[in-house]
This record gives sequence, C-alpha cells and structure tokens, in this order.
Amino acid sequence: MITPVKRVLKIDDWFHPDGFPISIERREPQEDFEPHAHEFAELVIVTGGKGLHVTVQDSWELAAGDVFVMAGPREHEYRELRDLRLVNILYQPSQLQMRLLDLPSVAGYHALFTLEPKRRQRQPAGGRLRLNGKEMAQITGLVDRLEGELKAREPGFGFMATAAFMQIIGLLSRYYGRSPSSDGRALLRIGEALSHLERNIHCAVNLEELASIAQMSRRSFLRVFQSATGTSPLAWQIDQRISRACALLRHTDKRVTEIAFEMGFNDSNYFTRQFRKVTGFSPRDYRMRQGAG
Repeated sequence: MITPVKRVLKIDDWFHPDGFPISIERREPQEDFEPHAHEFAELVIVTGGKGLHVTVQDSWELAAGDVFVMAGPREHEYRELRDLRLVNILYQPSQLQMRLLDLPSVAGYHALFTLEPKRRQRQPAGGRLRLNGKEMAQITGLVDRLEGELKAREPGFGFMATAAFMQIIGLLSRYYGRSPSSDGRALLRIGEALSHLERNIHCAVNLEELASIAQMSRRSFLRVFQSATGTSPLAWQIDQRISRACALLRHTDKRVTEIAFEMGFNDSNYFTRQFRKVTGFSPRDYRMRQGAG
C-alpha cells in the first residue's frame, strides 16, 4: 500500500499545447516514479517485464499483456521493477469528440472502462484483462498507428488519431468479454446489466429484469451493483440521461421540455431538479453558459 500524497499530474504538462486530448507515453523500461494521481484518465498496456502496481487500496503483480485503466483522482505507483515496460495512453474523456455508438452495448466496455477502475477503488478483488500474443499484436499495431499520427500531426491527424484510439477501446472491450477469470465474469454480468440500461435508457428501471440479466438475486444484484459502481441502478440511469441531455442542450435548439421527455422524464420540473443536482445548473443556465463559452 502507498501513503497518500498530493502530487497530481497536470493536463498542461502531459498533453500537446494544441489541446488535443490524447497523448502517449512509453516507459521502456518504467523507472521509479513517486506515488501520483492524474487530472486525466490513463489506459496502461504492459508490453514486457514484471513489476508491482500499487494503489492506496491494494497491489498486484504485472506482466506482459496486462491492461488496466486508471481514472479519477486515485494515486498509484510501480515497485519491484524487473524490466517493466509500459505504454500509457493518456486521454481526457470529457474533451474527446467521439460518439460511442453501440459500444456501450458491449459488456466488456463497461467492465474495463466503467466498472473495473471503480471496483478496484471500492473492492481490491476484480477481474483484470490480460491479452494473449495475437491480441497484443493487434493492439500494439494500433498503438503504433496512434503514436505515428500524434508525432507527425499532419492535416487531419485528430480524426485519424481518434479513429485509432476508438479501435483500441473497441478491441479491448471485446477482448475483456472473453476473459476466463471468475472475477472477470462477475464484472461482465454487471456490464451486461449496464448495457441493458444503456439500450433502454428511456424506460423505467426494472430491478427484477436487471437481476435476471446479471444472473443474481435482486438483493445480491443491488449489493454488487452498488459496490461496483458506487451508486444505484436508478441513480446511474439518471446520470446517463442527464449526460445525454447535456449533449442535446449543447448541440441542438430543442426546448428543455422536449429534451426532458426525449430522455424519459415525464415531468419537466423533476428533470430540472435532477439536472441541477447532477450539474449544479438548471438546463437553461447550462445552455447559456455553454453558448457563452
């Protein structure tokens, strides 16, 4: 375990001055680096060697093929380094202009990018992704392509780099779905429930149906869901609805009432209360602030 410190890696120090929200840092090999957190998310791909990954909550051995995500203000470091080699893909989720389309319907996406980071924060045990040789070759090929675009920065690099990054995320999400570990399968079942919520975002939450999808009793499902996500299915759904409503407020001229009904809220006043609870602003104030920006 590490003793919490206050060093936070800043966006301005780790991303290109042009503001593009994806960056790559290779550590070949990884050297000693004091405990730290990030203002951004980090997708870590272990390409060789061994080492110990340590957080405030737990620690685990790393080997070639391991893939994990560090998101949020959690501190971590690497110890007992034995030629450990990493590729770190740094990204700013809130700044990425990419549509996930049907990716949230893939349970492995939720398991790797939504549930696993939070589960490690709340529960030390959790399934982790380890790529086989063929999978590693596919991912490293895409990483090389992404890195080439970021280095050359030719016209259209942003589109090409984002496309490569999306392919990496898509493939890793599929690979996680093939995870054989029992912990991984448990997260995937919750991921299936999240995927169902995504596909039916406008419908009322049906706990019995979600528990059945996760192959759990209702009581066990609520406990595991809360542990994995830090919230309830209803609160998670509301947060997703508000996130989509924010996009509509930013990019369309639809009326607030119209957006409320489109997002599954039958009462525009209730929508406004929930919107303010999540964002700190009313829908109209949010739209005005975004327009002023």
